[in-house]
Amino acid sequence: MAAAAVLLAGSGLATVQTAADAAVACSATYAKSWDNGTGFGASITVTNTGDPLTSWALSFDFPGNQVITQMWGGVPTPAAPTPAGAAVTVKPESYNAAKGTGATWTVGFNGTYTGANTSPTVSCTGTGSGGTQQALVVSPTSVSVPEGRTGAYTVRLQSQPSGNVTVTSTAGAGDGDITVTGGAGLTFTAANWSTPQTVTLGAAEDADSTNGTRPISVASSGLTSVTVNATEADNDAVTGGAAPALRVSGNRLVTSAGATYRLLGVNRASGEFACVQGKGMWDSGPADQASVDAMKAWNIHAVRIPLNEECWNGTNGTPSGATYQQNVKDYVNLLVANGITPIVEMHWNYGQYTGQGAGCSDTTATCQKPMPDAQYAPTFWKGVATAFKGNNAVVFDLFNEPYPDAAANWNATAGWTCWRDGGTCTGIGYQVAGMQSLVDTVRATGATNVIMLGGLAWSNDLSQWLTYKPSDPAGNLMAAWHTYNFNTCSNVSCWDSQVGAVAAQVPVHAGEIGQNSCAHDYIDQVMAWADAHGVGYTAWTWNPWGCSQGNVLIEDYNGTPTSTYGAGFKAHLLTQNPLS
Repeated sequence: MAAAAVLLAGSGLATVQTAADAAVACSATYAKSWDNGTGFGASITVTNTGDPLTSWALSFDFPGNQVITQMWGGVPTPAAPTPAGAAVTVKPESYNAAKGTGATWTVGFNGTYTGANTSPTVSCTGTGSGGTQQALVVSPTSVSVPEGRTGAYTVRLQSQPSGNVTVTSTAGAGDGDITVTGGAGLTFTAANWSTPQTVTLGAAEDADSTNGTRPISVASSGLTSVTVNATEADNDAVTGGAAPALRVSGNRLVTSAGATYRLLGVNRASGEFACVQGKGMWDSGPADQASVDAMKAWNIHAVRIPLNEECWNGTNGTPSGATYQQNVKDYVNLLVANGITPIVEMHWNYGQYTGQGAGCSDTTATCQKPMPDAQYAPTFWKGVATAFKGNNAVVFDLFNEPYPDAAANWNATAGWTCWRDGGTCTGIGYQVAGMQSLVDTVRATGATNVIMLGGLAWSNDLSQWLTYKPSDPAGNLMAAWHTYNFNTCSNVSCWDSQVGAVAAQVPVHAGEIGQNSCAHDYIDQVMAWADAHGVGYTAWTWNPWGCSQGNVLIEDYNGTPTSTYGAGFKAHLLTQNPLS
């Protein structure tokens, strides 16, 4: 029989098919039926273009944060509601599996999304007496490659092959700065056929400011090739202008245009303690344009801002909540206007705790507590989310360094359960607001900002983060990780096995990195590992406190680096680009 192939055109994802036996063939077309900006409906029209089918399957990878909430005419895997941005397989209902030659039928669904609602391309795999179709799935088919950095797409098979399948990626004519730097030849087997493998593209630094393109041909013997359109993104895009709106896409933090973006910068401490220690708002330090210009001279593109729950709320005799809130808003807006991503986080909170790891015995927000409190933390995050909703250049870090595991005498199950669910927690004398309830609080305001969640053991332990990950209707959760040389997880082996496992599924940001000396040997190791794994980092701390105990980056707010720690971090940061 003559070979049959189907190439489905579309944006964001492509699949190509060929029949294992030419008599078995089907095709599918995706169309949106309605879209109101946050919700949408779509239909998939399927046609049997070959001999009669005994069954069929549809496959597509959402290129954005789309979620299927309801489907008819087919059964989705994962089940509805699907995870945001999922790879979806649709099998027939019991009544519509068998289809005759020329038959046409429809699968419909409703869904929600944040960010862009780019249509996927859908493949159809038919099964009948003539065999089963095979398909390549490539996502996305348009890739932005930052100058001096990398971009990527993934490849997988639609169905299990009978033998090994080799897929190659070859650059065609076009912008010679763009090259295939990893995954040029991929092998799929009967064991790994459904696991997406990554192809990495690089773009060389050049002196021009043009954004050239180059087609990348993805091919395999017996299959029709897919073309990935790669576009070079000039790095002038990160040297000026406002900070980009951000969202989560798979295991990457991306801009609204879909470019991978890492948060690279510093912590600016004092918002958590100065207001309760009589030291003003920012510990008498500036929060003006000159101080931000000093940060920009270091190539800083993210600033993590620790805050005090009670100062924001204005509770228990703290300074006026309104004044504190306005100071925070002004600083956040200044950073955004200068192209710097603010990471707003709750550092100190209400609740008495005197167990293992206690920083103080105070009930008020004068030190780090093991978990957010149910009494005031929801009010804090409702206020912060309301203040910054609609500005997705602002990232929320829900709680600095949880340690309910220490409170539970290192019972990991008790610790992680408390972390997610809150309520009455072992060893903690106040009612706890769990991460799920705080995610819900933020989303109830209408805010879709990216949310970071630190793990246990003062955010150093991510071992069960994926297991206890809260649900998020916006699909915009990422993991926060803290690492110092005195932590338990402070070596490459732990980073590979624990942090790397999480980073393979969701974006990870090292919210605090540092060491208890004025050297930079430990953070050099952290940054090298993070750079290789697409993990961002913000060093502790952009405060001129002297480096006798380590972790201090500057001598003054003009940005003079401390002689070793600060100088080492600055030198490394100047080589980095957040578009990576």
